[in-house]
Amino acid sequence: MDAPVYARPAISLITEGLGPFGSKLFIGGLEGARDLALLKANEIGIVVNCAVNLDVNFVREPARPEDGPLCASGYSPIRYYKLGMIDGGGSPDTMMLGAYYILHGALHQTLPKRETYPYPDGGNVLVNCRSGRSRSVSLVALYLHRQQRDLFPTLDDALAHIREKRELRPDEWFETPKPMLYDAARKASDWIDLIEGRKG
Repeated sequence: MDAPVYARPAISLITEGLGPFGSKLFIGGLEGARDLALLKANEIGIVVNCAVNLDVNFVREPARPEDGPLCASGYSPIRYYKLGMIDGGGSPDTMMLGAYYILHGALHQTLPKRETYPYPDGGNVLVNCRSGRSRSVSLVALYLHRQQRDLFPTLDDALAHIREKRELRPDEWFETPKPMLYDAARKASDWIDLIEGRKG
């Protein structure tokens, strides 16, 4: 049985003060991710797409429009990272660990000051999946627990905070997030302890 789907904001502010640039972190779904005006209004310069079955073409001015049937390429107005997780079972647990480090890297990158990197350092970040209810929630819960442990000492503390900020209602909690994705986040947190040489 699927959970009911409620109307909620296109993007939701979850936390702030992340990384060296003090970035804000938002969660959203497809409609929030594809709204460049909304991203700009919230100073979102980074989009991290968790979904394997969802693509957004951010390229507004293709570098080589003469290429005809070839897919458009060029610079987008934001930095775009694609993680490619499945909403449910099917992804190796290690993908959640990789997603954590990609999100961490996106927030900490210092970009070369060259024409081929037309992006400023920093900026706020949107983590999205199709509805902003499962894949993105699991990843952000993991990230908040690991990066803001004074505020979210457990993964469950981080999840409770996200459910409130994202307006996820109790009758949809059984799949917001999907249990196997939340379990992957728990395992990833244990692996991070091993990688970084400290105990949780």
